[in-house]
Amino acid sequence: MDDTELIAGTRAGDRTAARRLYDRHAPRVYRLIFRLVGEEELAREYTQDTFVRAFQRLEQYRGESAFSTWLHSVAVSSVMTGFRRLKRTRAREAELDEAASVAGPEEPGDPHLRDRLARELERLPERLRMPVVLHDIEGFTHREIGEMLDIPQGTSKARLFEARARLREALVGVVAR
Repeated sequence: MDDTELIAGTRAGDRTAARRLYDRHAPRVYRLIFRLVGEEELAREYTQDTFVRAFQRLEQYRGESAFSTWLHSVAVSSVMTGFRRLKRTRAREAELDEAASVAGPEEPGDPHLRDRLARELERLPERLRMPVVLHDIEGFTHREIGEMLDIPQGTSKARLFEARARLREALVGVVAR
């Protein structure tokens, strides 16, 4: 079954279709959220929240974009809401190097540089970190990122450009070694 059939079944109350839709998309949604929040417990919580919201709002999905794009925008919204809630109670203390364990096999490269890049990515403001994770790590287009973050494509490109410049500047000493 493709997503369209599963969505129709889910809308009609078919729990099996809903479960299949969840099983098909949950791993990627979890990885995206984990890369954004950097903490397994929060990633599980926000992933659950994403699917609760998505199933509640499934009637709003019109099929104008891929279901995964729409679902990832719901995920980003869940993360943003969670960040606002979390910011009031504590500073975010997650390490992105844990993402390697859920992202698949490690790629070769300088582990010192990879660790430093993860730390510098964590230091970026949320508005700059989001486009880097969504574009450079997850592979979304600027159009999709714009939909997810409710910003123009040009803003996504500008933020990515600024984030990359800040990362390059922060990593100059590490790369030169």
